[in-house]
Amino acid sequence: MRISGRDPATGRTLCVTVEDGRIGAITEAGGPADRWLAPGLVDLQVNGFAGHDVNAADVDEATVAALVRAVGRTGTTTLVPTLVTAPEERVHAALSAIARARRADPLVAHAIPYVHVEGPFLSAEDGPRGVHDPRYLRPADVAELRRWGDLVGMVTVSPHDDAAIDFIAAATRMGVRCAIGHTHATPEQITRAVDAGAELATHLGNATYTVLPRHPNHLWTQLADDRLHAGFIADGHHLPADTFRVMLRAKGVERSHLVSDATALAGMSPGRYRTPVGGDVELSADGRLSYVGTPLLAGASRSLADGVATAITMAGLTLATGLRLATANPGRFTGGRGLLRLGRPADLITFAWRPGDTTLDVREVLLAGHPVT
Repeated sequence: MRISGRDPATGRTLCVTVEDGRIGAITEAGGPADRWLAPGLVDLQVNGFAGHDVNAADVDEATVAALVRAVGRTGTTTLVPTLVTAPEERVHAALSAIARARRADPLVAHAIPYVHVEGPFLSAEDGPRGVHDPRYLRPADVAELRRWGDLVGMVTVSPHDDAAIDFIAAATRMGVRCAIGHTHATPEQITRAVDAGAELATHLGNATYTVLPRHPNHLWTQLADDRLHAGFIADGHHLPADTFRVMLRAKGVERSHLVSDATALAGMSPGRYRTPVGGDVELSADGRLSYVGTPLLAGASRSLADGVATAITMAGLTLATGLRLATANPGRFTGGRGLLRLGRPADLITFAWRPGDTTLDVREVLLAGHPVT
């Protein structure tokens, strides 16, 4: 199988030959192409998409498989299902469904490298808590992490007390990545958390108080610490353009990546819905997903392909840089996905795009060399 398109970095037309699900050859093709070619997008935070919800009480392996294909059609070939704060038995049920789906389908196993648990070890304070259900927030507990099993590869935790910082150190030793998020931690606690092994900041700039001290505060500390890689939601709602541009400059492109934070309502019609992520939420015509009766956001409703295009516009990025934020950079945390190199998995997309577009118009998707339709 062969797939071709223009290289976003050079503009040259490339032809990729796929052999046994991997990139077997990359050659320069003659003549212009009307599509761009790139590695498949890598999303470290996906709660759901197009009605498929990994946080639903009745989640099963069919839901997980459908989710992989739904986000795959939008260009995301590696996704990390994200479970939010819930009773422990609900977390176990979702993990079991994801594990069964991976065992049943090699392509699902390829697309899902591990699971991200966002909570329940988060701040209970209004603002930092976001729309996580306060009934199920609880202190960080290494024993609970062990009960979750090996499928959990990332945990978002608020390091606002010694138990959470000890948890980060223990989880890191176990090979589980820790991200800081939904927190009211002090700058000193943020630094201690990074010292303990925290590597990422979950959707930085969101899930915090509506009013913060000018300085110091936990945002400045996370932006300043070069040991932290930051995730950003570039959907035009979670961060204003100026804020996103400045945060991206502070972290540097090399320490930044995009996430969709998509919920099951992504790609759905505007209206009011009830969902495990946020409870009663409202999806506006412009894609803003908010908790009914409050200004708080309840996740996102746009794909990562939308986020790449929006990030390019908001921060004045090149197409190649915008793609890097959703391919190679998050790919570091998924075993090196998101690279167009010989021998790598043939997770590839072609798409149309022009400056000012609000999305990447995905035309063709290969997942481990298999077309996603």
